[in-house]
Amino acid sequence: MEIGVLNDKRRKRHRLLGWITCILLCACESDDPDLTALYQTHQWPMTQEINGQYVQPPVIVIPGIMASELADAQGKNIWFGSNWETLFSNYQYLALDIDPDTLSPLPSPYHASGLPHSVLGFEIYGSLFDVLENIGQFQPTKPGEPLTHPQRRYYTLAYDWRYDNMDTVKALDALIDQIREDYKDPNLKVDIIAHSMGGLIARYYLRYGTVDVLDDNAFPISQAGTDKIRRVIQLGTPNLGSVSAMLRLIEGTSVGFGNVPPEVLTTFPSLYQLLPHPINDWIINIQGKPLDRDLFDTNIWRRFEWGIFNPEVRERIIQKATTPAEGEAYYALLTDFFRHSLERARRFVWSLTVEVPDTRYDIIAFGGNCVPTPARILIEEVDGKSVLRVNPDDIKQPIDGIRYDRLMYEPGDGAVTKPSLLARDYLNPIVERHEYSFFPLKYAFFLCNEHGSLTGNINFQDNLLNALLERRRQDMQTNTRSPSHSASTLEADKQTSSQGN
Repeated sequence: MEIGVLNDKRRKRHRLLGWITCILLCACESDDPDLTALYQTHQWPMTQEINGQYVQPPVIVIPGIMASELADAQGKNIWFGSNWETLFSNYQYLALDIDPDTLSPLPSPYHASGLPHSVLGFEIYGSLFDVLENIGQFQPTKPGEPLTHPQRRYYTLAYDWRYDNMDTVKALDALIDQIREDYKDPNLKVDIIAHSMGGLIARYYLRYGTVDVLDDNAFPISQAGTDKIRRVIQLGTPNLGSVSAMLRLIEGTSVGFGNVPPEVLTTFPSLYQLLPHPINDWIINIQGKPLDRDLFDTNIWRRFEWGIFNPEVRERIIQKATTPAEGEAYYALLTDFFRHSLERARRFVWSLTVEVPDTRYDIIAFGGNCVPTPARILIEEVDGKSVLRVNPDDIKQPIDGIRYDRLMYEPGDGAVTKPSLLARDYLNPIVERHEYSFFPLKYAFFLCNEHGSLTGNINFQDNLLNALLERRRQDMQTNTRSPSHSASTLEADKQTSSQGN
């Protein structure tokens, strides 16, 4: 009897120790999804890809503004160059020359050379590439390499992000055409992973193809891009613009210990195209009330002395010239260019939100909603002058009871607010979408990362792979290998695939 009681006590004690051990072990385990277990499809039979019934749509990664490397004619990187250059450069060399006749940027001595894996130890696109390659089994591929056996491929669209987004739209179209030629399939559709401004480029292409509609207020939608794109996955895209982009044009932007000044950024047409959409309440007064101001009117910039209209910036521009007369002439050209770029940007943002009848596409949107993000600026009257306030702490005479922090900031990723990500003018989801913001959203997924680290979020990577690899009935009907694919090639495909498995 005593032995039985003792054994029972031992069993209970052992059971308790087992539970404690289990709890401790479980606590040490990661809550992250096991991407290898979920998507290591090279361990599974890929029959349909081997026998020619299905071709995985190739993927194109489109980066955001300032996220492509730039190199000179000798191939030396000048944007994301050496660590020293990145940290301490004044970046004057990035300024684009302007054609005085067309008010368009002239060709640059620099060209886009690739997408960075990391910069100064900070992850950029490296983890995204690793997941595509090592988990999704997508092979990094350069355009012009013919497809000779079943293979999942991804391409990168490195582009000179200083130029008008129309230039990049055309580059995207040319890349897709080359991929179709490489696959020997004139009807092939691709998948797009578009980060930040890259998402705006993809949206424009879906609506208009390569047609430039920005010189007129009519937006003839053709949905030409839908013939070449199966799926668009956005990440941190400012679908209704970004106050952060506006602040760059006003104040410049910090890079390392240096600063890209507003007079350099003013020569980049793409930056204007990131400005907040007119349906946004982007500016408020000290009472917290929206001000009716047209951000795309040059007179507003002059009135508030923003950017190149700041007297100190103007003086700096003129002093850099060889003579005062040359400085004045260049400044006049720069203000004309500003006005021209601002008007094209107005049309660009409207072109992306007018309604698309009989829509043939939708958008998957990923983005942040945990970081306080600039949503509105405040104008405070001080000694008869209108003073820009970006931070609530800088307000000299705040009114009690007004939550300036909630008015001036909204949840986002530090650069793009949640409402802009969703192309909504209100944070509150129960408020109906603005009638002039058409956005065919398939679904959205929210992350707790800053803008530059979104690509490394494992939950994004998990859902990204699922979206890319999921096969729908219509996919099986459209992405099929041509019947003319030779038996000898198919046999070689099988051997290659079996070796890989």
